[in-house]
Amino acid sequence: MIFIKKDKFNKIIFFKKILITVLGVISHKRFTKHNKIIISGSEIIKNLPEKNILFISNHQTYFADATAMFHVFNASLKGRKNNLKNVSYLYNPKHNIYYIAAKETMRSGLIPKILSYTGAILVSRTWRSNGKNIKKRAVQNIDLENINKALKNGWLITFPQGTTTEWAPVRKGTAHIIKEQKPIVVPIVIDGFKKSFDKTGLKVLNKNVDLKMTIKNPLKIDYNKESLEEITNKVALAIEQHESFK
Repeated sequence: MIFIKKDKFNKIIFFKKILITVLGVISHKRFTKHNKIIISGSEIIKNLPEKNILFISNHQTYFADATAMFHVFNASLKGRKNNLKNVSYLYNPKHNIYYIAAKETMRSGLIPKILSYTGAILVSRTWRSNGKNIKKRAVQNIDLENINKALKNGWLITFPQGTTTEWAPVRKGTAHIIKEQKPIVVPIVIDGFKKSFDKTGLKVLNKNVDLKMTIKNPLKIDYNKESLEEITNKVALAIEQHESFK
C-alpha cells in the first residue's frame, strides 16, 4: 500500500511527502515575501539524473539553507525557471532529497527532529562536540554507509565546511565521498541567509534581504587520478570559500 511504503531509511514516504509540502508552504513566504530569493542556474537541476547527485554548498544557517534548496529543486523540477512562483510545485514533491546534518543539531529540539524526517542523514562530527573543538576522531562506519545509501537512492546535499563560519576550511570527508562514490558534483553558492536569519535559520531577523542562490554546472573530476587534496581544493573554489575569494 502507498501509505506504508518506506524509503531506504525506513521513513514512510507518504508522511514524508506531506511533511515536505506542509513545511514548504509554511516557509515559502520567507523566501518570496519577507525576502526576495534570486536564483540562477535552476535549469541545471531539471536535467540531472534521478540518483548519485552530490550538491556541495557553502553554509550560512543550520536549516534555512537546505530548506531553500528543497524549494528551488522542486520548483525547477516542476518547470519553474529561477523562481518560486506558485507554491503548487510542492504538490507531490521529490522525496529522495537528502542532506548531511550533525546529530547534535538535529536532536536539539522538537523542530529539528521534525525537520530531520524530511531527509536528514545524521552524522557525528569528527572534530567538534557540544559546541567545542575536540581531538579528531574517526568517521563512524554507519555514517559512511548512510551517506553512500543516500547517493545510491537519490540526491544528497552536503556543506563541506561542516560549519556556518565563513572561510572555514573544506574538510577532506567530502573528497573521500567523491572518490569512492563518483557522483555528479553540483556546486551551489548562497548569500544573504546569514543577514536575514538567525544562526538556526528558523527566525527571520531582517526582511527585504536579497537571498542569492547560484547553481553551477557539475564539476569535471577525474575520480581516479585526482588526489584528495586536489578535489578538496576544487570543492573550495567551486563553493567560493577558497582563500582566493577573500
